[in-house]
Amino acid sequence: MGKSTIKLCYRKIIDSSATKPWDKFVLEDSYAEFRLQVQNFAQVKQYPSFAELVHEVPEAKKINQMVGPAITGYIQQLNEVVPDILNNLGRRFIKFKTYHFEIINSHFDQREKHQVAVSFFSEPMIWYGTIDNYLLLAPFGQETGEVLTHMMQLQPYLSIYSITEMA
Repeated sequence: MGKSTIKLCYRKIIDSSATKPWDKFVLEDSYAEFRLQVQNFAQVKQYPSFAELVHEVPEAKKINQMVGPAITGYIQQLNEVVPDILNNLGRRFIKFKTYHFEIINSHFDQREKHQVAVSFFSEPMIWYGTIDNYLLLAPFGQETGEVLTHMMQLQPYLSIYSITEMA
């Protein structure tokens, strides 16, 4: 069986329909910070939606970086384990070191229009192959002897971000 090293990316989209406490906290705090940071742009009253503001005032794109620190504490609560993605035994197992926060949509006066995404980039894993719609994975560094593996079903918003062929 051929082996490759892969990194996965999981894009978690959070909006007003969120039911999990962690998601709600991320949404609430990022919206509060958005409302604070967007006031740095005088045009916010003229363009109250994030999309309009960025379209008319291109430097408003940096609001993403200005709001991102508001969720840092919530990211730390995850203990470097990607949320929501489970192996076929029902356990979270994908480790991450890096993530990217972005505002997908928002509106200065309408909280229900606030929508964000957090993309989690996994640490390298060994990909042994695909069985039906499951990836057979192992933590990087377990290439010899008995290798403990994870079976993970492919799902929406989860992608192979990078791949490196192994000799």
